Amino acid sequence: MINLICPRCHSKEISLLTKSPVGDVWEVYLCETCTFSWRNTEGENITQPDHYDSRFQLNPEDFVHLENIPPIPPQL
Repeated sequence: MINLICPRCHSKEISLLTKSPVGDVWEVYLCETCTFSWRNTEGENITQPDHYDSRFQLNPEDFVHLENIPPIPPQL
């Protein structure tokens, strides 16, 4: 795990998804809690929880009440 905080749900369960194929130009991180991903070269409005638009923030405690869109069909 990486020492970062998810801008969207404030989880600390972050992993490195991938790196730039040439040099150390950028990295992409993935939140293991809400599946939000972001590149480290994006602006603070995407990378920093304090600057992330509050309209899009999620509370992990509310995940059990969210619908799956599209709904997952029942298994046969």
